[in-house]
Amino acid sequence: MKAAWYKKQGSAKSVIKTGDIDTPNAKPGEVRVKIAYSGLNPTDIKRRQGFGGQPQAYPIIIPHSDGSGVIDQVGKGVLKSRLNQKVWIWNGQWQRPFGTCAEYICLPSRQAVPLPKKTSLLHGACIGIPAITAHRCLFADGPIKGKTVLITGGAGAVGNYAIQLAKWGGASLIITTVSSESKAKQARMAGADAIINYKKQNVIKRISTITKGAGVDHIVEVAFGVNQPTILAVLKTHGTVACYASDKKPNPMLDFYGFMLRNANLRWVFMYQIPESAFRNAIRDINKWLEYSDPYHPVDKIFPLFKTADAHLRLQSGKAKGNIIISINS
Repeated sequence: MKAAWYKKQGSAKSVIKTGDIDTPNAKPGEVRVKIAYSGLNPTDIKRRQGFGGQPQAYPIIIPHSDGSGVIDQVGKGVLKSRLNQKVWIWNGQWQRPFGTCAEYICLPSRQAVPLPKKTSLLHGACIGIPAITAHRCLFADGPIKGKTVLITGGAGAVGNYAIQLAKWGGASLIITTVSSESKAKQARMAGADAIINYKKQNVIKRISTITKGAGVDHIVEVAFGVNQPTILAVLKTHGTVACYASDKKPNPMLDFYGFMLRNANLRWVFMYQIPESAFRNAIRDINKWLEYSDPYHPVDKIFPLFKTADAHLRLQSGKAKGNIIISINS
């Protein structure tokens, strides 16, 4: 089969190769998916670069955990009725060497989720990590119906789905932050009620104005370290902060008493290792949302398989306005 892979960590252009590799066969409990599209995430970049000192886990790695395609083979114990089923994939390359950036992937049957009829295979490749992360950040600590929710980085993949799922979950007011007018347009398309350009506006003052001084109940946070002072200024007593990244300041000093005096709930979200029940709940809710809503799936650019390295560079640039997708057979 055709695939992209790397055998050592390093820069995209120097380590990512494309070519032919053995086609896998489904083992007991697995399905084989003929991949249509592979979705790229920041974690794929970090693994390739060895972010935080993480070593390369396998001699050869086919990257990417998200994707979509059609089941063409089932292993022992899997219903044959799953054959020819269109699916979206989650955690395709988590604790496994071979991810979705190839013509085929074999993985546990539960990680190939039936794709609702109204959702295209292209958009199916956008869903996995971003949507499950957003769901966990929003609903891990109970319903958000009637709450005021702040989502930082509303134009990012997780932020985009967090806005939409917060709306689906009944949040009364959804505020988001962005860094440009073009990203504000994306947040608007996702359904944000109020949008703050943090490079031009004072976020704390704007939130105070928008909420009439009440603050926010729930925060979905992409940059905990640098945003901690803002969080403490706008979070209500008994509020929740669900944090899924802190790249710009990865080792912040925690203001313990600042959070304690608010009786704040700090929720750390590492999507790959959430409880099994949380995965089940997320998949159930995401498919309901996909089927009965009108989702917005921004796609920045689609690259052919042989330009996988360029796709990585596009995501690294910080200029992407939506998901980066690899079209496997183009």
